[in-house]
Amino acid sequence: MFLADRQPSLSRKITLGYYAIALLIVGAAALPFFELLSLETKVSLGERTSELLETTLEIRRFERNYFLHRQPADYDENRRHVALARAFLDNNRTDLAAIESPATLSRFRELLDVYERNMAGYAAIATRAGRLALAETRVRSAGKDIVAIAAEMATAEKTVVRTSLAAFREVLVAVIAGLAVLILIMSRAISRRIVGPLKTMENSVEAVSGGKMGLLQAPTADREIVSITEAFNHMLRELELRQKHLVRSEKLASMGTMLSGVAHELNNPLSNISTSCQILLEEWETADAATRNTLLAQIDEQCERARNIVRSLLDFARPGSFRRERVPLRPLFAQTLRFVRGEVPARVEVSFAVADDIAVAGDAQRLQQAFLNLIKNAVQALPGEGRVVITAVAARISGEAARNRPPFEGCHVEGDVVDVRIADNGPGIAADVLPRIFDPFFTTKDVGRGMGLGLFITHEIIEEHDGCMAVTTGAGIGTTFHVRLPAASTLAQAVPTGQPR
Repeated sequence: MFLADRQPSLSRKITLGYYAIALLIVGAAALPFFELLSLETKVSLGERTSELLETTLEIRRFERNYFLHRQPADYDENRRHVALARAFLDNNRTDLAAIESPATLSRFRELLDVYERNMAGYAAIATRAGRLALAETRVRSAGKDIVAIAAEMATAEKTVVRTSLAAFREVLVAVIAGLAVLILIMSRAISRRIVGPLKTMENSVEAVSGGKMGLLQAPTADREIVSITEAFNHMLRELELRQKHLVRSEKLASMGTMLSGVAHELNNPLSNISTSCQILLEEWETADAATRNTLLAQIDEQCERARNIVRSLLDFARPGSFRRERVPLRPLFAQTLRFVRGEVPARVEVSFAVADDIAVAGDAQRLQQAFLNLIKNAVQALPGEGRVVITAVAARISGEAARNRPPFEGCHVEGDVVDVRIADNGPGIAADVLPRIFDPFFTTKDVGRGMGLGLFITHEIIEEHDGCMAVTTGAGIGTTFHVRLPAASTLAQAVPTGQPR
């Protein structure tokens, strides 16, 4: 315990760094905080003076409307706003005294009374044109003085606020500059003691993710770094084994589907063998040698056919190393469709159009598992009826534009390739589900009908073959899975058998 306490620790360094930064922030924030309190009071006062200016402008607006249209409603609104300005001045006289002299405030109060009297006089003689012009001049003069004083108060308050803001900016800049210098000094120290080792580990992890499966070395003696390094090294040792187990688990989950197809395939040769045996038993004495030999040859042929079916199933289930070889796609799809035949509803049609000469470079067993998962997904996506169409075409990809042509945007595969499409005319994949279809253990099926590993394993297998995978979907067009794989002609540049790239 004593030795553990003396061992360097990232948590201790980070804790000390947090304490230091917290003290700096509290100290630096105190001065701007008090400045903000003062500024808040001034801004509040500025809002009140702006409100007074708006009220005086409303007084003049209704004054002009009354002069133009002689509407009693405009005159009533004018009087109401005069009363509001007077009440505002009386209620906020103490605060307004901070920006204007008492004499100016008293004059403003008197002008409101004068304006109100002049406006009342104008309204009383509104039908006598001779005296109307003089009364209007008096009203306009008083109104102009009211607005001038209100604008002066608003301008004065804005000046006070601007001065306070300038002072606050100076304080804030000084505080920020001081904090920046201190944080820069601390960050260099933290970088040297904490970030440096973590960056070293990040580079090592990136190397591992790039395929360099080497154990990590702890860059420092810090307890956390040492623990992470040991845990990561343990994970690396387990990763390959767990990945093989995951692939095998999904493969075994597909065996149930395949067994129904195998049972159907075995029924035919077994039926032929049974028929031939019955004929031999019944006609052994009377049949000539040629007939017996023909029936025995048929039995042998059907036994060989059954043996091949069972061998295909065993090859699929048996674990093996990655073998990159020439894989013709037409017989691969034909065998795969035989496996899933028992799972295809009567009203679902599954067809494939693949030329005999189209072949890819890869491991036949793994590719069969990937295509089996995609075909099962397409069949299960159909609502009891529909069709699944499998096509494959050879192509040559060269240049950035060809690599980024939809749907394979960002695909790195170049040269001779084979593009496989497995399309169904089902309802398509929902937009909120589409981004997650390749996530492990994600499934939209009912509990017990899937582990959510099929598409994840398929994506892993295609990437293992240096290929790319994409999907297009939509309501009314169904779903199409696109797979691009290196063609068999690329085997001359491939890695030796048994070494996946």
